[in-house]
Amino acid sequence: MRRLVRTFPSCQRVMALALPLFLAAGAAAAQDVTPPGFKLPPLSAVSEATPAKQLFGRKLTPADLGLGSIGFYAKGCLSNGVELPADGPTWQVMRPSRNRAWGNAAIIRVVKNLASKAPSVAGWPGILIGDMAQPRGGPMITGHASHQIGLDADVWLTPMPNRRLSVSERETMSAVMMVRPDRLDVSRNWTPGQMGLVRAAAQDPAVERIFVNAAIKKAMCRDATGDRSWLGKVRPIYGHDYHFHIRITCPRGSPSCTPQKPPNGDEGCGKELDYWFSDAVLHPKRGPKPTHPPRQLVMNDLPAACRQVLAAP
Repeated sequence: MRRLVRTFPSCQRVMALALPLFLAAGAAAAQDVTPPGFKLPPLSAVSEATPAKQLFGRKLTPADLGLGSIGFYAKGCLSNGVELPADGPTWQVMRPSRNRAWGNAAIIRVVKNLASKAPSVAGWPGILIGDMAQPRGGPMITGHASHQIGLDADVWLTPMPNRRLSVSERETMSAVMMVRPDRLDVSRNWTPGQMGLVRAAAQDPAVERIFVNAAIKKAMCRDATGDRSWLGKVRPIYGHDYHFHIRITCPRGSPSCTPQKPPNGDEGCGKELDYWFSDAVLHPKRGPKPTHPPRQLVMNDLPAACRQVLAAP
């Protein structure tokens, strides 16, 4: 499978250039399709104003510098990135042409461990892996504000089929929607299997947060029994209707990693969750159209070590 994926270079991480409507900041939809036949053209010129995503998005291999995860989840980069193989006994990587199946060795261990539990906790053959990080981390051409330091991973809420998907299927297959059209609860596609998988991920000591749609959090608050302490790690956020987002804490070997404040231990099933079902959130009023595009991160916004990562052979 690895050789087959590598014969598909013409799609390298370019879906945004062909599909600008998918540039929703913060969460690329799991079902977004990679358009075939496009590639990032060479940059005609590079300056201090060049968006960092244009630079990191063109790096196809990791930087062997021994620095680990550098900076914060939404403002940093990655050295010594490890690639999750496209195929494992209980996982398959989706959208391989994006070249985003990279991460700190710590997140690779977490993903493999979760995948190995899928048959017992969810009754699935395995899991489908979405975006992790680019080979050297950094801002992405499309979709994510985070995923920059190799400590984030998206896992589809669609079970892995009991067969190997073709490259074409991995690029075009849609994930399954888990939220009702009214956004107030989960759809009939949500089952104990999805619940068991998210719970198993949250119970991993290395995992600090899991991001899901508020309707999914609501269902888990309603249905969780026994020890509910893991619920505090599951946080509602916009999007994430088709997948959940795993975030681990800064691991050993990454002295320049900037951690988040840990969750406070509360289940998060009270007023904090109610906010997400308020009219202002479910039916936001459209403000005036911005007169200027949002500012892009440039290299000066990232930790100084990221220049070293970018320049490494």
